[in-house]
Amino acid sequence: MSLAHGRPYLAIPGPSVMPDAVLRAMHRASPNIYEGALVEMVADLIPDLQYVAQTTARVAIYICNGHGAWEAALANVAEEGDVVLVPATGRFGHGWAEMARGLGIETQVIDFGTKSTFDPAQVAAALEADKAHRIKAVLATHVDTASSVRNDIAALGAAMRATGHPALLMADCVASLGVDEFRMDDWGVDVMVTGSQKGLMVPPGLGFVYFNDRAAARRTELRRVSRYWDWTPRGKPDFFYEYFGGTAPTHHLYGLRAALDMIREEGLEQVWSRHATLARAIWAAVEVWGQGGPMTLNITDPSLRSHAVTALRLGAPHGTRLREWTAAQTGVTLGIGLGMTEPDDPKGTGFFRLGHMGHVNAHMILGLLGVVESGLRALDIPHGKGGLGAAAEVISGA
Repeated sequence: MSLAHGRPYLAIPGPSVMPDAVLRAMHRASPNIYEGALVEMVADLIPDLQYVAQTTARVAIYICNGHGAWEAALANVAEEGDVVLVPATGRFGHGWAEMARGLGIETQVIDFGTKSTFDPAQVAAALEADKAHRIKAVLATHVDTASSVRNDIAALGAAMRATGHPALLMADCVASLGVDEFRMDDWGVDVMVTGSQKGLMVPPGLGFVYFNDRAAARRTELRRVSRYWDWTPRGKPDFFYEYFGGTAPTHHLYGLRAALDMIREEGLEQVWSRHATLARAIWAAVEVWGQGGPMTLNITDPSLRSHAVTALRLGAPHGTRLREWTAAQTGVTLGIGLGMTEPDDPKGTGFFRLGHMGHVNAHMILGLLGVVESGLRALDIPHGKGGLGAAAEVISGA
């Protein structure tokens, strides 16, 4: 017998759970894309997008996923023959580097592995060694969705400024925006990229590139930029269609309006606090389970853990077994162990991830943890007793 019938729960690190308000906002007939309510609504989206990133920078909206936002950002700051520096702390730092190489941009990757943060001092040393200033940007991932590490972007920005090197600081906040604290202006970030499908609680399909005046000035130095990727008209359009390089992604915009309203109503700092508390509840449960079994958190230092996603090791093949059991028996979908492998587990069957971003609350997280604990019991996977109770202790003290 399966107990999965009922409303499913997608507990993967994006696409995240979509609020009913977002779904209702999108469930409508196609609007006029030339004048009227839609045009007025989009202009009002920009200040709220700036609020979520704590910035006065301009915002370019693209019809794409996070990978598209990566390319859009690169297309406006670097060209063939230029160099970018990438401190990689998981799969997505390497992914952004691959995107740069595909554009003919030379990459210098400092690989910090999948279990630790980057070292700002090493990044600063690489910039100081670049006497010719060939490095045009540093591509830093705020939260790596695969490893679940949360990097200190503020410290990196300070280290870069101390060198006097003109390289731009570019931050990938696809997993973190609207979840983990991020302050674009205060932290000295020049370019930030994100997507709609995680902390912003909207279906995949919108990419956002934020850019400040330093980045805009760099754009003017390039010999050419693809007309579609060019952020200049999108960031300051003379006509409505220039926001999107053509037809507007109408229904995504209605959903985004509803999602940003929800963030405004709750308050950004409260959003950050909610995610931090729910993340601590998950960690508390995992730490108890791990005392009597093989489960471990990928990031051992709590100060370096993302509040959006938690990467876990259970040992081959138990990660995959647990995911299959929770989906079939309870209706809960856990995330795969993306980019996490071991010599005797090349397919990463011993890893899985929990997504806890966006439209999540205490009863959802406690339910998720209850399902995981049930799966450990059902599959006879050794684990410490009392994980769910430990999570409840965190929730009760919030």
